[in-house]
Amino acid sequence: MAAKGDSEGTGARAAVFVGPHQLLRPLGEGGMGVVYLARSPGLRLLAVKVIRPEYAEDPQFQRRFQQEVEAARRVTGFHTPPVVDAQPRGPRPWMATAYLPAPSLGEVVRRFGPLGEAGARALGAALAEALAAIHAAGVVHRDLKPGNVLIARDGPRVIDFGISRAFDAVHLTRTGMVCGTPGYIAPERVVSASVTFASSDVFSLGCLLVYALTGRTPFGAGEPAQINRRVVYEWPDLSGVPAALGPLVAACLDKDPGRRPTAAAVLAALAPADPAALLSPGLLADFEARERQAGIDLAAPPADPPARAVRAWRSLSRRGLLGLGAGLGAGAAAAVGVPLLLTRRARAAAGAATV
Repeated sequence: MAAKGDSEGTGARAAVFVGPHQLLRPLGEGGMGVVYLARSPGLRLLAVKVIRPEYAEDPQFQRRFQQEVEAARRVTGFHTPPVVDAQPRGPRPWMATAYLPAPSLGEVVRRFGPLGEAGARALGAALAEALAAIHAAGVVHRDLKPGNVLIARDGPRVIDFGISRAFDAVHLTRTGMVCGTPGYIAPERVVSASVTFASSDVFSLGCLLVYALTGRTPFGAGEPAQINRRVVYEWPDLSGVPAALGPLVAACLDKDPGRRPTAAAVLAALAPADPAALLSPGLLADFEARERQAGIDLAAPPADPPARAVRAWRSLSRRGLLGLGAGLGAGAAAAVGVPLLLTRRARAAAGAATV
């Protein structure tokens, strides 16, 4: 992490860099770290996840994180955006993917309501295709949830794959707790989080389909321990799931991981599906607003990277940290996807906007 400070005392916000990439503002945060919108030297927008220091200082975490980043680089497929840059070792490990100006599935359901059957088929087919590519590379996602699925113009994307195992290993060693999001964790992971099968992701996919169709998880709300107990011992609530999708969703949510369908089998059951079924007038308007902002972000005057790298996060000035953190909002989400290039329209917009 490096900062270009304000040596002249003009009050300008310090420019902050991760590797060669300039951080623009936070997009969101989770248990593992903070995700920032960043701009590469080649004027592409990136989503950069910077690992929290309490995990980064653990040698076991750094080893596992490096292994998972290398595995994630092997994942291919339209619905699984690639890792474009990373520094898995050092005082603040980080990983960068291309940025997609798109809302998460959670945002879409909260703002525009649950999906219809056609939209759920398109969502399920895309997620199954993504999981098939992830599993083919020897990776298990481990935390498939509404916040880790983006709904883009041309179809859903699965993000944050291939890095959860390093977090699990250190977190479980320190706390002995279940890692993951209650309501989307497979029962075998609740019982023994160190045991993870590819079919655990299929269970999470079934939970996501219920959420997308009904606006709720199949195991109800409440305290995490209560939800996890229902996952292990109770049948899912599939009320509101269309009859045509009920058997497939129920199969995904089978308590026995060996009886669940593979991701490829789920894809075969749902395809062909039209991604346009996911789009609504409200969502299209949301895309336009996010794309306008992305153009402004790209057109903002670039800062020169510091001549000498700053080795630790604490080297950043208080002013730089406060300025960078000012843009974090409750609705922001991490995003990955296709790169955006600087356009003439973005340059024009930059003249009338301040980032």
